[in-house]
Amino acid sequence: MQFPKIASFKTPDALRARLRELNLDLELDDAVLAAPESPLAQPLPVPRANGAAFQIGNRFCILPMEGWDGTPDGKPSDLTIRRWQRFGESGAKLIWGGEAVAVRHDGRANPNQLMINDANLKDLAGLREELLKAHARDFGATNNLVIGLQLTHSGRFARPNDKAKLEPKILYHHPVLDRKFGIPADYPVLSDGEIDDLIGDFARAARQAQQAGFDFVDLKHCHGYLGHEFLSARARPGRYGGSFENRTRFLRALVEAARRDAPGLDIGVRLSAFDFVPFKKGPDAVGVPDTIEGDYPYAFGCDPHDPTRPDLSEAAQFLQLLRELGIRLVCLSAGSPYYNPHIQRPAAFPPSDGYLPPEDPLVGVARQIHATATLKKQFPDLAIVGSGYTYLQDYLPHVGQAQVRLGNVDFIGLGRMVLAYPTLPADALSGRGLNTKQLCRTFSDCTTAPRNGMVSGCYPLDPFYKARAENERLKALKRQ
Repeated sequence: MQFPKIASFKTPDALRARLRELNLDLELDDAVLAAPESPLAQPLPVPRANGAAFQIGNRFCILPMEGWDGTPDGKPSDLTIRRWQRFGESGAKLIWGGEAVAVRHDGRANPNQLMINDANLKDLAGLREELLKAHARDFGATNNLVIGLQLTHSGRFARPNDKAKLEPKILYHHPVLDRKFGIPADYPVLSDGEIDDLIGDFARAARQAQQAGFDFVDLKHCHGYLGHEFLSARARPGRYGGSFENRTRFLRALVEAARRDAPGLDIGVRLSAFDFVPFKKGPDAVGVPDTIEGDYPYAFGCDPHDPTRPDLSEAAQFLQLLRELGIRLVCLSAGSPYYNPHIQRPAAFPPSDGYLPPEDPLVGVARQIHATATLKKQFPDLAIVGSGYTYLQDYLPHVGQAQVRLGNVDFIGLGRMVLAYPTLPADALSGRGLNTKQLCRTFSDCTTAPRNGMVSGCYPLDPFYKARAENERLKALKRQ
């Protein structure tokens, strides 16, 4: 199934015409304004736990990613440091975690994921310092730069010891995901007591992140990892499953423990605001829903009668809880890269273990942007980061500027794009325009590489990764 490429739209009106063909109402501006006039250049004060406020210097945000490039004991490598230096060079003033960092060994998504503990604290603090130094060198003051650290346990998708071996920690048995990932019916689920212990690990990690100098921690609740799985644990008995109150008990306990052990540390939450049923490769390699008989109660934020349709009522209930907990920093995403990647990160080309997109990726982009706008209008006091913008490529700043101008979102989140083109925010705000040769074209090599045991990076566009030996392995893999 072929769809027009973004690069084929030579003007904003050409993109608008395609959006009309798809019946998508997605605002974009004709011209990207330079600072200081640009909506994307405006600072935003965000209330802090201590009664003061973060003054975040512009509306670009770097989203957290896993590089598969840490050391076996969870420290940053030279590759990790280079990535964080480039985050500093980006010009973005909000760094949402920069990295998904495991709170303990069995929660690592791969054996080279960063891990936070006393032994690694100096190295993680050094990673933050490298980002600050790069930013200060290129942009001067860093007083309006806010840097967080995403704390995670990978749960169902943990691979702590062997890149090829899943060692899941699950909260309940999922009829589709268990089958998809080979989890037997008698596989043990985490007990309430084990969950209580894990809360202590998150609290310790929050204290250590504060000691390392981070401004806030993200208590990750997205993309099918453990925090997100709690939100869909309707079939789980006991204190952590069933009702909305029980399914959010883990979050409430994390917040209480973090504030007890790291007083004054701010907290954010990255949330998959909606999810869909898992997809699988169909006969023509296009993704199709992997459904079950009857209703589908196994996803947070979707219609159980039609699990390919978002239902934002649960997300709104969750954001109301965050508001009650005094959490103002919220980053919205959707779905999971493991079982419905076209929902989570729309792309023209799938990773090696994926499927061809079953819809024009513009549909997925608009779905996330509209969901974010809907929730932002319900919660105007929350500082909300939007995701899903990379596929817009040449028109990312045009759409991002319009969404901020309209009050549909506060920050434009950049993930894959910043691997290929780290200085996009600075270039957009400078008025000099984008370097289109650096734009991520969503080839998905940054995903295919780690799925096959290699470090993540932009192999097609970053000369540094293009020159690495992994690039030849990657090309051979794609030919196969």
